[in-house]
Amino acid sequence: MKRVVVYVAILLTSWLGWAQAENLPDFSDLVEKQASTVVNISATTNARATSDGGQGGMPQDMDPMQEFFRRFGIPMMPGPGPHGQTEESHSMGSGFIISPDGYILTNTHVVQGADEVVVSLQDKREFKAKVVGVDRKTDVAVLKIDATRLPVVKIGDPAKARVGEWVLAIGSPFGFESSVTKGIISAKGRSLPQETLVPFIQTDVPINPGNSGGPLFNMKGEVIGINSQIYSRTGGYMGLSFAIPIDVALQVSDQLRTTGKVSRGWLGVVIQEVNKELADSFGLGKPRGALVVSVQKGAPADKAGIRPSDIILRFDGKPINTQDDLPRVVSSAKAGSSVSVQVWRKGETLDLSVQVGEMPAERSVRNDVSPGNRARQGAAGKLGLALADLTPEQIKELDIVGGVLVEDAAGPAARAGLQNGDVILSLNNNEIHSIKEFNQALAHAGPRKMLALLVRRGDNAQFVTVKPE
Repeated sequence: MKRVVVYVAILLTSWLGWAQAENLPDFSDLVEKQASTVVNISATTNARATSDGGQGGMPQDMDPMQEFFRRFGIPMMPGPGPHGQTEESHSMGSGFIISPDGYILTNTHVVQGADEVVVSLQDKREFKAKVVGVDRKTDVAVLKIDATRLPVVKIGDPAKARVGEWVLAIGSPFGFESSVTKGIISAKGRSLPQETLVPFIQTDVPINPGNSGGPLFNMKGEVIGINSQIYSRTGGYMGLSFAIPIDVALQVSDQLRTTGKVSRGWLGVVIQEVNKELADSFGLGKPRGALVVSVQKGAPADKAGIRPSDIILRFDGKPINTQDDLPRVVSSAKAGSSVSVQVWRKGETLDLSVQVGEMPAERSVRNDVSPGNRARQGAAGKLGLALADLTPEQIKELDIVGGVLVEDAAGPAARAGLQNGDVILSLNNNEIHSIKEFNQALAHAGPRKMLALLVRRGDNAQFVTVKPE
């Protein structure tokens, strides 16, 4: 009897294992049909050493090789040899064919600055590729090879992708062509530092250097993203990979192919996230929207009447739930179009109309302006602050309309992060031009649990919440 029970148990275990295996996805048909649409990309750059440590006069943060290392968490390589010595650098990546006549999508950091780009197809044919255009802000690049009747990918809809569904990557990690890795979508709409315009698809698909620029397929064999970055402390895969949604990439691609550049909408504001403390300070029911820290003079937001301390709740009819939503919807708006903007101002919603501008070219931020020596003139002991009025020369130097200088921060102010040399521009939506106005605004605030201070430090401004003692 015992033998029979053991035999039945073995059969049951085998059957359960077989049943579970039957439920796992089989990617073989997908790979067989789609592998020929994926290409290997080799980029060669003739680098010339310069005294600033860059290559060919290019700053290191713009160097395509340094950008490649940054996106894949690889320790920075040492610079080129002695001044004037020319060296070749190589980077490998992937791409995929989007038209039968040879247009290919990949990542900007794979090909930017390259002197020669070679595309290898699955059938071993090689072509020198022309870089049609690149876009650093989304890391999307378009290549063109002289070929016809090429197999092309099918395009999917990232909006329909669901967290938890299976996805597949095909690429050339570490130069191993046509490698296939699989996983699931672990999150959608991810924001990454310095990448504010892309709502990344996060997956646990093993992605490594060489996969960059390759396609992310759903189970229907449709491309829903371009594999772009990984999170890594070692340079290798650690379970977090990020893909650019294909709809974002195609919008960029269409503009690069037709005009050679990408035009984006522009508002001209600096914003920050609305946390619970800030929401309470501004009388907002729950944390949502994008809090306007500053408005550039003469920018579309300025002309529309948007002010610092406004919280943008909707733009062009689209809800702004977090700070990251605003740059994406504004950049997708057509320059010159008039759109509606809903803001929260002093406890009320206000509807404004703004004519969207065109995002200006990137520029460097000027150096910090030192506040200099100032005499102590007053204090707001309730917050632990010692303040001083700004002189007209200092206001002009800082390019602001007013504020008060923090000479000392202790107690609640210090715990909130205020420092000597900070300039307080407003308190609870009230612009501050003097210590007297600060104390009046503080007295008017009453027994609030939280106070919202707009604080300028160097060239940056941010709202800080302080809880009075």
